[in-house]
Amino acid sequence: MQLDAFLEKMTPAIHQALKLALELGKWPDGRAMTEEERDVSLQAVIVYEHEHLPESQRVGYMPGKCKSGGTSSKEGSSAEEATILRFRN
Repeated sequence: MQLDAFLEKMTPAIHQALKLALELGKWPDGRAMTEEERDVSLQAVIVYEHEHLPESQRVGYMPGKCKSGGTSSKEGSSAEEATILRFRN
């Protein structure tokens, strides 16, 4: 199936399933996603969100402007600390 044809039939449930598969790196049945499957799934999610969701709900959305313009690292460190995502094991 071509990506365009798939996108026409894509539902919110399929969108959520693809996002979850991308997050976990595997399909709901436990099979690992191939690199090609990840690439195509990510393209589908991005296009679907661009067409159906407001910008603030899309993958990769970051609110506000960049705070690095001209501030020294001492002045901007507390603001920067508040905006950095940190993943814990």
